[in-house]
Amino acid sequence: MSRKTWKSIGLMSGTSMDGVDAAIITTDGYKVFEEGPFITLPYSEDFRRLLENLIAGKGDLTKIETELTLEHSKAIFTLVRKFNVEVTDIDLIGFHGHTISHKPEDRHTLQIGNGKLLAATTGVDVVNDLRSSDVQAGGQGAPLAPIYHKALMKPQELPSIILNIGGVANITWIDTHDENLIGFDTGPGNALINDWIQKNTGAAFDINGLQASKGRVHDDIVDELLKHPYFAAPNPKSLDRNFFKHLSEIAVAHLSVEDGAATLSAFTIKSITNAIHNLSKPFKKCIVAGGGRHNAFLMAGLKDSFPYQLISSDDAGLSGDALEAQAFAFLAVRSRLNLPISFPGTTGVSKPLSGGVFHPKG
Repeated sequence: MSRKTWKSIGLMSGTSMDGVDAAIITTDGYKVFEEGPFITLPYSEDFRRLLENLIAGKGDLTKIETELTLEHSKAIFTLVRKFNVEVTDIDLIGFHGHTISHKPEDRHTLQIGNGKLLAATTGVDVVNDLRSSDVQAGGQGAPLAPIYHKALMKPQELPSIILNIGGVANITWIDTHDENLIGFDTGPGNALINDWIQKNTGAAFDINGLQASKGRVHDDIVDELLKHPYFAAPNPKSLDRNFFKHLSEIAVAHLSVEDGAATLSAFTIKSITNAIHNLSKPFKKCIVAGGGRHNAFLMAGLKDSFPYQLISSDDAGLSGDALEAQAFAFLAVRSRLNLPISFPGTTGVSKPLSGGVFHPKG
């Protein structure tokens, strides 16, 4: 039976707070027929600071939400103009928004972003607020990308793992059946490293892991951080960007810039490798996406544990920078088709569940 094909734009403002990712895919909500163009529209330092303050509980939420939405609108028009796409050819926009707080244990998650305003400014139907229904039903609300990851994989490549290293790191274990999907946040990704580097050098992140490569890993600190109850908690589970921030800042406060970068990087590496080992599932490949794949120190540490299976998403033929934005383009289509976007093995919800709020272009 033929199904409608959608040209969908996905938008992601991730925990690294570096800007808006915008990507186009063509899909029927089951398969991905084309991975189209992608851009990142960086945030200004001033706006990034507004987001940081809002996450810390300071600032005018409504005003910042409006500004964030207009930044996303700008990203859409930048994308379509750069690649000569007619905005009228876009069927749908999947709008993640930006996570301000995420406490699924309290059945609370908040991603700011005005879907009605985005639909009005772009003239395209919008789906946003894709996490809330899962959290309200007792799920973790994250990760949501696993069903998209499965759509990208060829059957002969399964079982495999997709590891995304953004501000937080998460994995998807995929085999041939949707109901077997497993996904969860493994622990910190880039966020602790980025915050440490920014605080001590003014740079936004540790370029290629250079500072970490000059430092010494303090294994005693890493071991202590790994005693946090989160790591012993059952899957699925999810994290807020700043979940380990205070704890880690105290732990490395007395270290040099280089040793702090090396130790926090080792914390990320070890939490990921422990999670994969503890999963105890076979896999042919571990495909690394997200900004962390550009960090040579992180990749080398992961390669030590998985020398034959670890592969960059770029080498696997996937767009590692676009993957999360693409996922929300895909999820928006599934939302419109009332197909599940979260599953017991990915968020802990009791049964496969759809989600999202629809805003017609008017």
